[in-house]
Amino acid sequence: MFSRREFLMAGAALSAIAGSGLAGKWSRAAAQQALTENDLLDFESFGNVTLVHLTDLHAQLMPVYFREPSINIGVGEAAGLPPHVTGVDFLKLYNIEPGSPEAYALTSDDFVSLARTYGRMGGFDRIATVIKHIRAERADNMLLLDGGDTWQGSYTSLQTKAQDMVEAMNSLAPDAMTGHWEFTYGAERVQEIMDALPFPFLGGNIYDAVWNEPAFEAYRLFERGGVKVAVLGQAFPYTPIANPSWMIPNWSFGIREEDVAANVEAARAEGAELVVLLSHNGVDVDRKLASRVTGIDVILSGHTHDALPEPVIVGKTLVIASGSHGKFVTRLDVDVQGGEMKGFRHRLIPIFSDVITPDAETTALVSRLRAPYEAELKRELATTETLLYRRGNFNGTFDDLFCQALLEVREADIALSPGFRWGASLLPGQTITVEDLHNACAMTYPAAYRSTMNGETIKAILEDVADNLFNKDPYYQQGGDMVRVGGMAYTIDPQAEMGSRISGMTLLRTGEPVDPAKDYVVAGWASVNEGTEGPPIWEVVEEYLSHNPVVRLEDNRSVRIAG
Repeated sequence: MFSRREFLMAGAALSAIAGSGLAGKWSRAAAQQALTENDLLDFESFGNVTLVHLTDLHAQLMPVYFREPSINIGVGEAAGLPPHVTGVDFLKLYNIEPGSPEAYALTSDDFVSLARTYGRMGGFDRIATVIKHIRAERADNMLLLDGGDTWQGSYTSLQTKAQDMVEAMNSLAPDAMTGHWEFTYGAERVQEIMDALPFPFLGGNIYDAVWNEPAFEAYRLFERGGVKVAVLGQAFPYTPIANPSWMIPNWSFGIREEDVAANVEAARAEGAELVVLLSHNGVDVDRKLASRVTGIDVILSGHTHDALPEPVIVGKTLVIASGSHGKFVTRLDVDVQGGEMKGFRHRLIPIFSDVITPDAETTALVSRLRAPYEAELKRELATTETLLYRRGNFNGTFDDLFCQALLEVREADIALSPGFRWGASLLPGQTITVEDLHNACAMTYPAAYRSTMNGETIKAILEDVADNLFNKDPYYQQGGDMVRVGGMAYTIDPQAEMGSRISGMTLLRTGEPVDPAKDYVVAGWASVNEGTEGPPIWEVVEEYLSHNPVVRLEDNRSVRIAG
């Protein structure tokens, strides 16, 4: 057995199998609260293959603030396990010093103060510096793998129908990618981009819905460091449920565990010595999949935006989680001998934008991609006195702002905002620009609807979303976080069964219980139903901000968590 210290992120180069835990420079720098680029990039090379993983970028070309969740509840066998550990508990679990760079990057603990100390994270030109550094060091031993949710999530990605992100990613020369939100540009646009990509878009779990046969390439074989490496692609299994199915009518999705197993076997039969699943399942699904499918050496996990400083080890499989929004790049060095992975070293590299030198060539590319939209991106809408964030199982303050806008502008009793995980954060005192607003809502089905629903229907919606989030079987967790609610309070018991999680629904303006038989005016956005009518959500929020130019939000106490 190895001690926890041997697995710490601050060790920079860790080997669970070879057993060489090294105390890295980041650990020492953390105590000093002073970082250099060398601290972040220093890594003792190991083995004969290097995997570099970037996922859930959500079209963020510029450095951002991004607050990690304060609430991330696990249920069933995942209860209490990473990634369902947050804040101070996370710091204790990984022996991270409060107030350190690691604490800022990986938790919500003292976020505002630490954000002012350590600055923004990410930035595509900083990511390029890291990737080019690793590639220069490892040369033909390296594979760069994109876990998806790359093309969507910003003003410019929406305006260019993802072309800005396609060009940016192409400049990094990835070896393969998979996807999820990519599909919300519609099948025709996705196919158009795929046909021009210089690398494969892998999705072995995507079928042609008409012919019931695989629609995407399932895996690709590469040779790196004299090792045959198979990369299998696993797109988000529930794309047509979490997102509009009418945008991709001829493709069906699923976990398709048996297909994953068959593709692993086929790749091994073709001589694969290292099998990597490039996954957009989410960590809990990948943990279960790893326990049921043999022969996978590494799962590079995306979708749930979790940033974990050490691998989750399931049997002989490493599950790697690399965060989101460009905050991190994972480097995993593995030693493969005799067709088996004998050891590894891992590091979750934080992209501190004030520390890592921007790559000049990439800075110029990003500037060119953004230039046609620069004036609109910078247009000021309001200022915020409240920390605006989204990430977490329940209402974030950015969602509260959206709900307030929906209640006021759409003259509703109750507001519903989707439980998306994407969306950058804003610190108190920051100006809210068009770019900031779109970082939280830029998508292809943004209509803000206004409709009438009775209390029974509203409860059914909450129960359905809660089951997607808190079903004890990860294979049935089909969505993001809990739908955000404005104008109404409720109690939720995540450990309860379907249909019994939601209670105590109360209208905030009157204090009256929500009547199952009574009709209420409900406003929301991002409906997956075709033909939904209403102004785009950014117009609703911008109108609200024009009347409320200073955002001040009270602490949200409308969601009560039983137990």
